[in-house]
Amino acid sequence: MYRKITAFLEAWKESPHRKPLILQGARQVGKTYSILEFGRTHYENVAYFNFETNPKLNETFDENISPDYLIPILSHIAGQTIVREKTLIVFDEVQLCERALTSLKYFCENAPDYHVIVAGSLLGVAVNRAKFSFPVGRVDMKTLYPMDIEEFLLALGEDALVKRIQKCFHSDTPMPSAMHDTAMQFYRQYLVIGGMPECVSQFAETKDYILVRHTQDTILASYLNDMSKYNNLNEIKKTRLAYDNITVQLSRKNTRFQYKLIKKGGRASEFENAIEWLTLSGIVSQVYKVEQIKKPVENYRDIDAFKIYVSDLGLLCAKKDLAANDVLCMVEELSDFKGGMAENYVEVQLCINGYKTYYWESERGAEIDFVIQRDGQLIPIEVKSADNTRAKSLKVYIETYKPAYAIKLSAKNFGFEDGKKTVPLYAAFCI
Repeated sequence: MYRKITAFLEAWKESPHRKPLILQGARQVGKTYSILEFGRTHYENVAYFNFETNPKLNETFDENISPDYLIPILSHIAGQTIVREKTLIVFDEVQLCERALTSLKYFCENAPDYHVIVAGSLLGVAVNRAKFSFPVGRVDMKTLYPMDIEEFLLALGEDALVKRIQKCFHSDTPMPSAMHDTAMQFYRQYLVIGGMPECVSQFAETKDYILVRHTQDTILASYLNDMSKYNNLNEIKKTRLAYDNITVQLSRKNTRFQYKLIKKGGRASEFENAIEWLTLSGIVSQVYKVEQIKKPVENYRDIDAFKIYVSDLGLLCAKKDLAANDVLCMVEELSDFKGGMAENYVEVQLCINGYKTYYWESERGAEIDFVIQRDGQLIPIEVKSADNTRAKSLKVYIETYKPAYAIKLSAKNFGFEDGKKTVPLYAAFCI
């Protein structure tokens, strides 16, 4: 399956300023597959080392972490000669070996001709909590997210539809209604399947929602296992409580995260470490409220007001135990959850495209779902789950801040009117 990360890896390989690369991201998003597939097609051979399946590797790094010492031993373990520029060296689950992470500094300084990529599911957690000697300034870093809806459509063989969506997005011209309806159906399928590569692959092959749900449940179980395995003993229960509650809060009209809803009398001091763990692990993302629309936006964020979204829509549906048909038909019983689900979907697409997202609220309660910096401009984004797009909040924002334009995401077809760019939900990947 095509992954956009491949283009980044190709540029990394050819860069004269290349450093060892750390590829991070939540478990099961396809880090290992993407790296090995890239290695197979762009190098003569791949030397792969996994610190989870081969714990004895740690002993090698405990002895000495200079490349001159490591390369002959790693060649022996891999059963092949590691050649400069022709072999891709891969360290997987590197969060389990602090010294391997530290060794990247010496690969960068003393052996830059060796191409090294390391991957880890909980690197953010490990680096933050343990006393890691992190190779600051000596590594390139990239986060891999679940597949976005464009990659999902390509996996289903819908290349022509993707090109048509991109063309209509850039020209603000409506899609033919039949194609628009088809694309909206794919959007609802994406809500159910999500972007975990194994789930997308299974769906592309079988169209079996029950099989996909089983895989999603397995991934959710592995997340819960990680919360126990890579977490402070005192924090395990709090982390699970917080994670379980996120999907509940997305069902509310006001999706701002409230600690008191995790448990009666819950406070930030009790749960902030749990939220941090979930964020660092890549399982969730936080979107902070911004108090003023000025640059740099980060200076005006309210650290006490934020929303939390989960990293994958399919896992969200699995966690809520939503029946596939209910989501595909958007049944009336889902009315309380539709808005939160659409917001979560848009946040995932914006994150994958590299945006730092915020939300805005006026003193009188007008709210804009997302504010992003696009092409140097601060752009408001309003999200509606259906085609009822009357947006009083957007009118208030436009009158107050006069942005270059605004984006309205909904079930409506493409268009541009009164400074508002109307974008169907399925085209969020184009932003």
